[in-house]
Order: sequence, then structure tokens, then C-alpha cells
Amino acid sequence: MRLVIALTALLMSGPALAETDVPKGDIREGVDLLGEGARKMFRGLLDEVEPSVRDMARALQDLNWQGLKIEDLDDYHPPEVLENGDIILRRKTPEPLPLPAPPEIDL
Repeated sequence: MRLVIALTALLMSGPALAETDVPKGDIREGVDLLGEGARKMFRGLLDEVEPSVRDMARALQDLNWQGLKIEDLDDYHPPEVLENGDIILRRKTPEPLPLPAPPEIDL
């Protein structure tokens, strides 16, 4: 998403540069060609990435976020880093509930 925003900002900056009054010449013409080439390159990148970004957005919408909530950090042990680089959060086991008192027997 950051890539899309950065590319959009770069593409929008072109017209602002084109409005400045600089004498036309070989350098200006070269800069214009470079800008046009960069615009085409970034447009191609955006066209290539767009389907993947749309698929990712659909997958994120379908994800069950309810199962991923951490409500109280006190319910978890500190994070552990495994040898393969994974980080895990282990849930603390709750204290066992006291057993209810046995029912009274009436004689």
C-alpha cells in the first residue's frame, strides 16, 4: 500500500514540475524524456502489482479477526523468539477453579 501511495505521489509531481518556466533546451528535453520514461515504468509496475494487491485485500477482509484478538496482555507469558525466528505468545494457563462443595445430604 505504501508503494502505491509513493508511486502516486511521484506521478502527480510531474505536472507541477512541467509548469515551471525554464528555457527549453537539450537538458530540459532530456529531463522530460526521463520523466516520461519513469512515469511509464511506474505505471507498468502498478499495473503488474494491482491484481495481487486486490487479492490480498479480499483475503484480509475474509480473515477471521475475532480469533486474533489479545484482550489482556496479563493473560500471556512474555514473547519468545524461537530458533527459526518465529515469535510466539504463550497463553498463561488459568488457575483451576475451586471444586464446588459436595451437596449436603439430609438424613
